[in-house]
This record gives sequence, structure tokens and C-alpha cells, in this order.
Amino acid sequence: MKYIFWVLLLPVLFSCTNPTGIKDVIAGADSVAINYFKGDGTADTVVNMVMLKDKSQINKLAGYVEAAKAEQYKCGYDGSIHIFKRDVVLQDINFTVNDVQCMHFSFLLNNKLYSTTLSAEALQFIKSVNKK
Repeated sequence: MKYIFWVLLLPVLFSCTNPTGIKDVIAGADSVAINYFKGDGTADTVVNMVMLKDKSQINKLAGYVEAAKAEQYKCGYDGSIHIFKRDVVLQDINFTVNDVQCMHFSFLLNNKLYSTTLSAEALQFIKSVNKK
């Protein structure tokens, strides 16, 4: 009886994480460009651009973006992330960091729109690479 219980419970537990697949896309990149916008939620002015080529930083970013699903917020974006492999853009990701009630990543993958939470650690990472 215990065995049947666990067999039925495990798929339910694993389905709760329900990964988007974005982590694999980012981890397969050889470089990542992060654009920082003006900071008022509009994407009309890029004030800084940072290029990441360090594989450990790229893998960290991949873990941050593949997070719990969030609401499909409509509060503008404070930056964008562009994933490259051999100078070809594989993926675009938008992010919001300046509104605590709206911090998230947003991206289109396999024709499906995803929104994932932007954690305090992800916020610290995004801010720290902007200072370099």
C-alpha cells in the first residue's frame, strides 16, 4: 500500500516544479548580453549593456531565470537579456527589477509566454554585473 501511495504521489510532486526549459537554452549559450533600460518601465532607452562570457555566470543566470512561475505582469521592463551561441541570438528575456510588487522574468519559448519570479538573489546578480 505504501508503494502505491509513493508511486501516485511522486508524479504530483515533480509536476509542481514544471520547468520551462529555459535553463537548458541559457546554459547552452556562449555569451549573454544584458541591456539595462532607463528604469522607469519603458524600453526606449538603453543606459548600459553588459556582456557575460564567463560560463559560471551564465549558468548562475540560467538557474535564476528557471524559477517558479509568476503572474503575467504588465508593468513594463527594466532590462532585457539576449542569449547568444556563435553570434546568433537563441533567446530574448525581459526583466523587471525596480518594482518590488512586479519583479519577474518574461520570455517566449516554443510559442508559449512564460513569466518566472525574480528572486532577491537574481536581483543581486543583475545589479552586481551592471557595476562591472
